[in-house]
Amino acid sequence: MTFTKTLLVCTAAASLFGCATVRQQDLTAWVGVPVESLDTHPVFLSMPMYKTFSDSGMEIRNYANSEKSEQCFASVGGHHGKHTNYSAFMTCSENRLVCNNLFYIQDRKVVRYTPTGNCYTDDSVRPRPPVVAPVNTK
Repeated sequence: MTFTKTLLVCTAAASLFGCATVRQQDLTAWVGVPVESLDTHPVFLSMPMYKTFSDSGMEIRNYANSEKSEQCFASVGGHHGKHTNYSAFMTCSENRLVCNNLFYIQDRKVVRYTPTGNCYTDDSVRPRPPVVAPVNTK
């Protein structure tokens, strides 16, 4: 029974990690796209953005997507006959999972999109038409 549960958990974990990949077609979709599409993209709007410029004048934007995870494990003593062992311990570890979504921009167009770190891409990160304010006809 324990072997079956372990096998099931391992299979589920492997399938999740297998899906979490960076797809080349998602990166290529950004090449040549106007920067306005990036400025109004709902996924990247939700992330802090850091902007720098290279010596050649290329704009580099980092949309940092991070999540803190914490795991704790505890062990409590057991009851042995007439005696109870009250010893207990807990150990915790904290990790920060980070994906740096790097966009290289020249002449107001995306030249390259390079996610680095613990990243995955899917259709939700692909470019969308820029949001344009409605024209006032009055």
